[in-house]
Amino acid sequence: MSALPGAAIAPSSAASVRQQPGGIVHPRLSVPVLRFRDGGGLLYSTLARLIASGAAVHRGELVERAGLARSTVTRHLEALIEAGVIIEDGSVGRPGRGRPPQRLSVNPRAGLVGVADVGALEARLAITDLAQNRLASLDIPVDLAQGPEAVLEQLEAALKELHGSVGAILATGDRSGAADGEPGDLCAVTVGLPGPVDHAAGIPVRPPIMPGWDGYPVGQVLSQRFGCPVLVDNDANLMALGEARTLPKDQLPLLFVTVSTGIGGGLVSAEGELHRGADGAAGDIGHLPVRGADDVVCRCGKTGCIEAVASAAAMTARLERERAAQPGLLTETAEDALTGTEELTRLIRHGDPAALRIVLDAAEHIGEVVALLVHVCNPARVVLGGTLASVGDELVSRVRGVVYHRALPLATRNLRIEASRLGEHAGRVGGAVLGVEQVLSPDGIIDLMQRQR
Repeated sequence: MSALPGAAIAPSSAASVRQQPGGIVHPRLSVPVLRFRDGGGLLYSTLARLIASGAAVHRGELVERAGLARSTVTRHLEALIEAGVIIEDGSVGRPGRGRPPQRLSVNPRAGLVGVADVGALEARLAITDLAQNRLASLDIPVDLAQGPEAVLEQLEAALKELHGSVGAILATGDRSGAADGEPGDLCAVTVGLPGPVDHAAGIPVRPPIMPGWDGYPVGQVLSQRFGCPVLVDNDANLMALGEARTLPKDQLPLLFVTVSTGIGGGLVSAEGELHRGADGAAGDIGHLPVRGADDVVCRCGKTGCIEAVASAAAMTARLERERAAQPGLLTETAEDALTGTEELTRLIRHGDPAALRIVLDAAEHIGEVVALLVHVCNPARVVLGGTLASVGDELVSRVRGVVYHRALPLATRNLRIEASRLGEHAGRVGGAVLGVEQVLSPDGIIDLMQRQR
């Protein structure tokens, strides 16, 4: 299959098949609380997610973890196995005599999840199975100013082409849930957008860098086109969720701060769940005010926002102003310069003094905002992601220094502040987690079982 125009990774290439970024373990899935006399979808969902999360690897553990009668667990487990959602795959080694128990796992081929992590300039797409193996991935350029109809058509076409490309991959392995040469069904799609999102309604709400998108029913439109649930969230939330679910539980709660074209944030609780707040606005830190910027106008229409002075776009604008004022300032490192953020990152890698000074100044502002949030949220870990956090150590180191200096010892004595381990993959990982949990939710798993029959 030929790659789409502008594709950074062809979906049929070996590098994009079944690869997990950096050897990171599969992210954890959450498990719903099972109450007495709950049944139906919730019971199926609980059993499936106990298995998918690794909390129960055989029938005995499943009975123990679920806290239900063995007969109840067995009856519902057999229904899941018969539907092709759960499989018994090999034996579990254990000491002692007797036949070893069979290992339980979610059938990765029972369904697929699509992810579109949409940024200001490009969208990172992926197709994963229910075991969170990334089967194919693709990066495409996007122009959000074209409006939602044009961009969503582009995403739809790219995801459907990417989905079609995994048919050959599925046909070469376990074919459960997939016919020869045909991909499994897309059972959920997750879309991350670079702006405020009402997650429950699936709509962006007055996103500053997305003209014409306010109130557009992204989730509803794409759900009709794909024929499955479509989850819409803020891109920083997906990054936060992806990062949090690949960390040990003792490193939560987590605050994720992304420094790219804009500035965003995501909060993940000690239980590993996203904290969205009452209206989905939790973590939207880019428009918190900072000192000394009262006269700086932000794209949101207000003044003094952290995004207006410390985002990659703001840093690039400052770099251009300084270059215009002193044309010879950057002559040694700006030959054949790129534009915008790409130029800024190139200059940072080359150790350009002016670029480094601008980044460190921005990091001072970011550090002050993070210090405030540390007192409010008391996270165990602060993760910095986005373009500028991955270029070098300067941004992360300066933010860390400011936070440790400004925040009180009780809030920082065990605090870790680091760059994202997942980097550009964080949004895709978080999107896959959200999508798989939707498929294995009480409503989703009933639909999945019906699809398999």
